[in-house]
Amino acid sequence: MESRDLELGELLAAAESAPPGESVGVVAHDLRKRFGAERVSFLFVDLMGQRLLRLSVHDEGGTADAAEQIDLQGSVYDAILRSQRQHVEPDGQGGCRVISPVTNRGDCIGVLEITLQYADDAVLEQISAAAHALAYIIVTDRRFTDLYHTGRRTTRTSLAAEIQHQLLPSSSCCEAPQFTLAAGLVPADDIGGDTYDYTLDRDTLHLSITDAMGHDTDSALLATLVMGALRGARRTGCDALHQARRAHEALLAHGRGLATGQLFCVRLETGTCELVNAGHPWPLRLREGAAEAEEVELTVNLPFGVASPTSYRLQELQLHAGDRLVLLTDGMLDRGAAAVDLASLVRDTRAMHPREAVRTLTTAVLDACRGNLKDDATVLLLDWHGTTGPR
Repeated sequence: MESRDLELGELLAAAESAPPGESVGVVAHDLRKRFGAERVSFLFVDLMGQRLLRLSVHDEGGTADAAEQIDLQGSVYDAILRSQRQHVEPDGQGGCRVISPVTNRGDCIGVLEITLQYADDAVLEQISAAAHALAYIIVTDRRFTDLYHTGRRTTRTSLAAEIQHQLLPSSSCCEAPQFTLAAGLVPADDIGGDTYDYTLDRDTLHLSITDAMGHDTDSALLATLVMGALRGARRTGCDALHQARRAHEALLAHGRGLATGQLFCVRLETGTCELVNAGHPWPLRLREGAAEAEEVELTVNLPFGVASPTSYRLQELQLHAGDRLVLLTDGMLDRGAAAVDLASLVRDTRAMHPREAVRTLTTAVLDACRGNLKDDATVLLLDWHGTTGPR
């Protein structure tokens, strides 16, 4: 076993032995011991993807509160998160400053920043490995502490917003050989009930995007019913059609209102997608070689919760390698957001990683509405690479 493997194993063991809120301190201690690192901090991205919050580690190992906030847009950290490449520059005091992305399966958690007197290629490679290990440590530890959840909140969170956030997957981006997906939700001033979800099993990628009727806690509670029914059905092996029926029955049983949604089951071996559209806006698709993004014209069934004898219909969509599929809620289309030409913007962001394209799309809608959304704006973007492996 190579020495770097031993060192990484020792780092993971030390992190597991420490309290879950002190994992960054464990990594900092390791970097100081191995490379003489002088200043170590972890900067993590806030909930809106607009700012970074610095979590500094003292020489004695204690972790400071995440007090410093840094605007992400246009910063060196923004470039590092976009490129996912390590950055090295002089620190102005004869040493160097090294910033490495902390990312897990495509989900950008933040960056690790250290200063040290000297770093050759071997040292830089090991710092990158430590940053990658930190990503896994944080993903594990945030199940046991609110430190990372609390630090990501740069504004006060309402009860409805807290409920809505807890309904979402813990990571907004996921990469696999067959696909890359990313999602973003910009909440309205008065929470509008949007959610998105995904999960991956052995042979199927499950996706959903939903929009519960109403605002504030009423819509958040309605969204909770929808998501609970969908996840419960999915986890017992139900396909998109049976998931839709469970969500519909849950709303009827509790009589709380209506919700629109789209449910997708994508077979990883073939790219065949079975789906249900419950009164939801059509998705956009940009096919490789096409000049424009086009609407995918699906049969539209009634929303969940409408008392009607009409049954849901299972439809099929074939994904081709190079396809980009964009799922939206009506907050991306209504009122002030209508000023954004989404089809053109999807085309113009084709070369971007899905997480960057999502950020561009949601920012364009937020800017068009001058920062005051009347409805939640949610987008889920899927790049299908095909069944032969990564792009």
